[in-house]
Amino acid sequence: MRDNTPVVWWWGISSMMGHLPAAQNALFYEFSLEKHIPRDHLLRQIDQFLDFDSIRQHLTPYYSHTGRPSIDPELMIRILLVGYCYGIHSERRLCEEVNLNLAYRWFCRLGLEDAVPDHSTFSKNRHGRFRESDLLRYVFNTVVTRCIEEGLVGGEGFAIDASFIRADVARQRYEHGPVDWTPSKRQSRAVKEYLNLLDQDEALHRPQKSVSLTDPMAQWTGAKGPANFFYSTNYLIDVDNNVIMDVQASPSTQKLEVDTTQTMIERVEVNHRIRPDRLMGDTAYGAADNLAYLVDEKQIEPHVPVFEKINRKDGTFSRCDFEWNADADEYRCPAGKLLRPRRRNHKGRGSPVTKANTIIYRASMTDCRLCPMKQRCCPNMGFRKITHSIHEAARDVARTITGSARYLEVSTRQRKKVEMLFAHMKRHLGFDRLRLRGLHGANDEFLLVATAQNLRKLAKHLSQPPPGCGVSAPAILKMA
Repeated sequence: MRDNTPVVWWWGISSMMGHLPAAQNALFYEFSLEKHIPRDHLLRQIDQFLDFDSIRQHLTPYYSHTGRPSIDPELMIRILLVGYCYGIHSERRLCEEVNLNLAYRWFCRLGLEDAVPDHSTFSKNRHGRFRESDLLRYVFNTVVTRCIEEGLVGGEGFAIDASFIRADVARQRYEHGPVDWTPSKRQSRAVKEYLNLLDQDEALHRPQKSVSLTDPMAQWTGAKGPANFFYSTNYLIDVDNNVIMDVQASPSTQKLEVDTTQTMIERVEVNHRIRPDRLMGDTAYGAADNLAYLVDEKQIEPHVPVFEKINRKDGTFSRCDFEWNADADEYRCPAGKLLRPRRRNHKGRGSPVTKANTIIYRASMTDCRLCPMKQRCCPNMGFRKITHSIHEAARDVARTITGSARYLEVSTRQRKKVEMLFAHMKRHLGFDRLRLRGLHGANDEFLLVATAQNLRKLAKHLSQPPPGCGVSAPAILKMA
């Protein structure tokens, strides 16, 4: 009797189908990470732009010559750059990804059998040597210097803007300000930092409607949608190739955002010896003090709309309807009457300049009471008054520039390049919420994100062929 068991058929299938061996065949093998990383890989491209020799020299005073050897700071910076280049903000997850990804290991100079540092190492160094030495700022500046050397920075036109980044707090855990911060043993690091910064910087004192108990320096605002606690990342960029020249964290208030203008311009001038010819920004940067700083102190053209409220909506005369006479230091109203800063002579009178750096020009009450145009000028007041900034000359310079054709055709378009970087940061790098708390923590994260964006800009510049090296199509001969 014939046996119909399909032994040969199954053997034929198994002999044609490949399968993994049960155990490794080779006892010794050779493996090179260098051969497995493509030439056009992002990490390979940005690796050549990092200078860790100067970084080591910068950190030398902050490391002891005795004791147990520390983890290489270059390794930690490289791991952090991997995280912010690829949108991995959790340090615990970042260490896991570096442990598994060959390209990440190659960039971090780790072999296949080298151990990845524990995630807690980053927190200890961040609050210790990194912050004491301002290391992240130093790394950022070295990358900006490389951008300048590669010809990516023109230095003629800068643009400035700010963007909200949500703080790492629960919006439900807050109190209405002011809050009594009585010292206690349970104060968090962010609260202690907040109280120290208030003692060091008077500008950070501000009225807060709602104060986060987790991170009190974060600002409660609903200016960009649903109300929440935010920090602002302030960018100063060169408009030629969108290189970020400086970055600064601040609570999300308009005044503190504008105050960073002077800080960043001074820092760029000190670190890179570059002062722009013109600065572009939106109306928020058109405050009188800011314009005076640009025009009078730095001789920078303010391509910024003036922040002012001179046009009235009730049909009465606006300030532009009054004629200004700088020589006589007076205004003349549409009826021909004069407005002056002082109406009487007092002994020991003080300066007419107010705390807001303005001078109030007042008309005579008699002139206004008998004036036939009173209902069109000051119907609800006994006399008309006009507020005049002591920096009005700088404001006039800005008004002239913003009315020019160059501003309307070039500057209004170029100043939006900062918003493109913010969109790239949030959409492509996934950075729309902070992971660290406190103003110093926000500044650390903003520096790392800006460094990653500049490194990606350098990598893109490297991958582009030089001008004139493209392949041109053959010319088409015309028939006679």
